[in-house]
Amino acid sequence: MAGNSSELPAAGMPGKSGQAAAMRARAVAYLANRQRFRLIEGLPWALAIAAYFAFPDRMTFGSQILLMVLFALSLDLILGYAGIVTLGHAAFFGIGAYTVGLMASRLGWNEPISGLFAAAAVAGFAGVASGALLLRYRGLTLLVLTMATTIMLQEFGNLYHDLTGGYDGIPGLEFAPLFGRFDYDLYGHTIYLYALGVLFVMFMAVRRIVHSPFGAALAGIRENVARMHAIGSPVHGRLLTAYAISAAIAGVAGALFTETNAVVTLGVFDFDTYSAAVLVMLILGGAGRLYGAFAGAVIYMVLQDYLAKLSPSFWQFGVGLLLVLTVLFARNGLIDLFDRFIALLKRTARR
Repeated sequence: MAGNSSELPAAGMPGKSGQAAAMRARAVAYLANRQRFRLIEGLPWALAIAAYFAFPDRMTFGSQILLMVLFALSLDLILGYAGIVTLGHAAFFGIGAYTVGLMASRLGWNEPISGLFAAAAVAGFAGVASGALLLRYRGLTLLVLTMATTIMLQEFGNLYHDLTGGYDGIPGLEFAPLFGRFDYDLYGHTIYLYALGVLFVMFMAVRRIVHSPFGAALAGIRENVARMHAIGSPVHGRLLTAYAISAAIAGVAGALFTETNAVVTLGVFDFDTYSAAVLVMLILGGAGRLYGAFAGAVIYMVLQDYLAKLSPSFWQFGVGLLLVLTVLFARNGLIDLFDRFIALLKRTARR
């Protein structure tokens, strides 16, 4: 009996190790399947390229849509996946915009690609510095603090108007040709392709993040913070990392804004124009869906442009009505309606 009892643990070990290996293999396969690029995901990019040829005289407006998609994507990383609700994301957008503007006007550095890296670095550092304090709070306290931070930055810029230009901003900025070869034409074709290329690179990076184990940890924090604490997950560190990455991406969007408009003002910190607008975009498109940023930003920007032409004073009514309908009938965003439609087509095809 003694010999048998001493052999039991040894006999049980291979089974346990084999079970653990099988579970690990299933987890790896699951993550690999999530990261696989599906054919339907090429649709937004195909539409963006088609727009380049279909609307050649609206490329300036198109580039504004693309940078707002990037800005919405940066917020989606922390709101949709980490559950961090903020009303001050325009702070990082504005920091990126002013980083490029001040480099061009004060330092004479007007190379656009390196400007994006500089804006990402400065905005990311600001995300770490502010997030280390702000992310210790939740709910209404966090909302108020993030909004107050953006207002403080705006007033700080107005106080040092000799440097920032105050509310008049820094006009007449000039940037070097893209890659030293491609000049910026009147209709914005170069800028549009530039913005589309930057958006694609940033999107693939975010996609990689949210489909990684780190992204799964963020989703776990969003769903149940107490449980993640209980299993020993470094919750604050992961939230701070996501916050910094999100800030860096928002900084790139702000830098694109300055480079495409050749001007930057303190309006980049406005609550209603950027912080609130990007939240509405995510609600319309669908938070935590990646392509929800595409759908929400495009719908919001196009609707705003069309309604503002009809009624410059009351265009918000149309956007607000669509927002109410989305919340009532498509709580997961308009991209969810598209998913339901695709699922319906698949079920119909099987019959």
